[in-house]
Amino acid sequence: MVTVSLCMIVKNEEEALHTCLKSVHDLVDEIIIVDTGSTDHTQEVAASFNARIYPFAWCDDFSAARNYAFDQATQDYQFWLDADDILEEKDRISFLNWKKQGTLSYDSITMDYVLSVDEQGQPLHKLKRNRIVRRDRQFRWIGFVHEFLNVTGSIIHSNMAVTHKKTRAYNDRNLHIYLKHREQGTVFSERDHYYFANELYDNGRTIEAIQQYEHYLGLNQGWIEDRIAACFKLADCYGRQGQKQEQRTALLRTLNLDAPRAQFCCAFGNLLIEDEQYEQAIYWFRQATLIEPPQDAMALTNSSYHTWLPHLQLCLCYDRIGDIEKAKLHHRMAQLHHPTHPSVLYNEQYFAKLEQQG
Repeated sequence: MVTVSLCMIVKNEEEALHTCLKSVHDLVDEIIIVDTGSTDHTQEVAASFNARIYPFAWCDDFSAARNYAFDQATQDYQFWLDADDILEEKDRISFLNWKKQGTLSYDSITMDYVLSVDEQGQPLHKLKRNRIVRRDRQFRWIGFVHEFLNVTGSIIHSNMAVTHKKTRAYNDRNLHIYLKHREQGTVFSERDHYYFANELYDNGRTIEAIQQYEHYLGLNQGWIEDRIAACFKLADCYGRQGQKQEQRTALLRTLNLDAPRAQFCCAFGNLLIEDEQYEQAIYWFRQATLIEPPQDAMALTNSSYHTWLPHLQLCLCYDRIGDIEKAKLHHRMAQLHHPTHPSVLYNEQYFAKLEQQG
């Protein structure tokens, strides 16, 4: 059986950390907790799970803290989590089965990162991350915010998952770190430019976000999935500003990077609905139902674009042009995927009333 070091960085996470470690402590061979300045009972919680606790002076650099945690590991593999992550029971079983294989043939094992689930508990937003890496490869974290693990070699994409259980409200900590580094003259990578734009976007600084997304996209560099995501977020920013032509242009920029995605089809279809161009909208929503999710295993996916959402909008469009039978058909399709969505429930009542009226 291979051995595993769990490596974490935490600060004031007493409640979340207990839930996290309870889900994983018996699967790993040591727990490394790097504390960046907790003032609550985080360290006591960590100690209750026999963790090795190391203080770390916070320096506005997540990679520095994560690399320090990795440096303390002594086992075959390093496994990382955040305090608000857990392993569900099915993934605990899969993790233990992987350990029992007893091989060091892979440099990295990816796991799904489930960011949100639907009302049936099925993943809605997810992506893969390099979660378990061989210690002797000495992989390092890169980036002071939104850091990533720079992995090469033999990588296997597992079916195991880490589930995110966010317990805290969103804050502007990361934005202020970016602003501080910019003031200090730090040279941003193309990835930094993208995530800086995201922080501006998430904090409602829309005009600045537009400028930053335009700058990032103008670099013509970086991971294609980030560049496509930037186009979608840029379009949303223009939408917030009421700049519909710019919004449409930003969406169309995704087509310069890849074939139409289901997300593009839905977003473009929604713009057409706003203009009451229902026939044209129907074309794009129908395309969305035919498109497979991105094949890049590491890309963020949103299952709604490939399941209930286009059918919900097709129901609306067909109803608007008077084709009630096709509207009902797509209502049933949306209902099959998401029976409890408020719009699906509303449509069920709507069609029931139509039938009563004869």
